Amino acid sequence: MAEVIVRDVDGHPVTPDTVLAAYRMRCFPMAEARGGPLAWYRPNRRAVITWDRFAVPRSLAKVLRKQPYRITVDRCFPAVIAACAEREQTWISHDVEALYTELHRQGHAHSVEAWDASGALVGGLYGLVLGSCFCGESMFHRAPDASKACVVELVTLLRAKGFVLLDCQQQTPHMERFGAYEISDREYARLLEAAISPLSW
Repeated sequence: MAEVIVRDVDGHPVTPDTVLAAYRMRCFPMAEARGGPLAWYRPNRRAVITWDRFAVPRSLAKVLRKQPYRITVDRCFPAVIAACAEREQTWISHDVEALYTELHRQGHAHSVEAWDASGALVGGLYGLVLGSCFCGESMFHRAPDASKACVVELVTLLRAKGFVLLDCQQQTPHMERFGAYEISDREYARLLEAAISPLSW
């Protein structure tokens, strides 16, 4: 497979290795439109989930006990990232999609999927592994609580494998319900340094 090379908003070439290096410097790429160039962001405040703060909302726990969806991991990464980009305004450009799909092929990016009883993909999320930190990127749902079920499965998987941190990047009411909280960039740098030892996915 040919190496994926795109250019950012300033014209600099970006490869999957560039993305990994940027994450180590606490940066991540986003675009302003599906067909637009990517730019680099490093927020002053970062939303994270640590296991001492993680919580499953009671109403969601009640739903999940009925096992409404079949959950898989890395079953269809390209379909998940494409579905995450299917919205009126998206930061997942075609270039971002190509880069993360290649990062998945290389074993750095992963997805969690939710399937309904008919076998349809109804929810999912994807992100990037950096040491013992999982950097969550985006999620989607086509059925109630499908993406939330994927979050619960992701945290269960991360904890079982020895991961110590889930980086949510930006705080949202959705993730706040799971215990996401904001920290400074300086504190995030400290957590990331402590989580840099590689783990097997």
